[in-house]
Amino acid sequence: MRFGVHTGLQHTTFDALRALWRRIEEHPAFEWISVWDHFYAADGSGSAHSLEAVTAHAALCCTTRRVRCGSLVYSVGYRHPAVLANVAASLDDLSGGRVTLGLGAGWLAAEYEAYGIPFPPVPVRLRQLDEAIECIRALLRDEEVTFRGEHVTLHRARCEPKPRQDPLPLWVGGGGEQVTLRIAARHAEGWNVPFVDPETFAHKVRVLTHHCEGASRDPATIEKAVNVGLAWDEADLRRQFARIADFVRPGVLTGSTQQMVDRVGAYREAGADWLIVARRAPGDAEALDRFAGDVLPAFR
Repeated sequence: MRFGVHTGLQHTTFDALRALWRRIEEHPAFEWISVWDHFYAADGSGSAHSLEAVTAHAALCCTTRRVRCGSLVYSVGYRHPAVLANVAASLDDLSGGRVTLGLGAGWLAAEYEAYGIPFPPVPVRLRQLDEAIECIRALLRDEEVTFRGEHVTLHRARCEPKPRQDPLPLWVGGGGEQVTLRIAARHAEGWNVPFVDPETFAHKVRVLTHHCEGASRDPATIEKAVNVGLAWDEADLRRQFARIADFVRPGVLTGSTQQMVDRVGAYREAGADWLIVARRAPGDAEALDRFAGDVLPAFR
């Protein structure tokens, strides 16, 4: 199992984030840092204080030297797939070939509504995701792409220069078993789901494996990741996650060091290739230092 940190962009500054990213990268056990894609804070508060994702992703690429620079996840409803393909290719060059592009169908209705962005029903958003990842993959790989779908049309479209990685890893985010996991099985190099317990994660891995069989795909070729919270006590959990604290609780590491070791081990047994710790601002580097120093040595 490999380990990373997912850093939220709400109620923080780039100065604070850059300091946090550098400190995370000082820990050899952390091999990943990612950012999210929201215009409003994703804590149910309705606050609009959240840094923009592409800008933050670029800053992450420039600030770090070793870790993978991920996104969990870009909402395909906010940008045309060709825009995302060009973003990914440029970020990959900027990072020296360390970018992972996570994609999702979007869920925070309030920010769509506030900005007048269409927020269709879930089945439609999932069809948008399916077309988007197919088009992005083709644009990153092929010299030119023609595509006519329900939501995306490309005519001899090009994306140049190509990314340094071949292929640049595309991940799908979400836990929907009928459609999201099928999209991951068909198109993705990785799959991520947030805030589920080990038993639920194990079940979804089995569903993903089933979809891989239907797509004639070896499930071992898909990296499987879980986002988990990290809270050393109840006050820390409430401070980070505010109104959604009870919702995310099943997927939060908490308790003693041994309890955390046992919980991380349970995710590994459930099939997780990556465990990505999701910390909300303030970043509290000391909590990550403690996790890296006390918990992660059990997995080296």
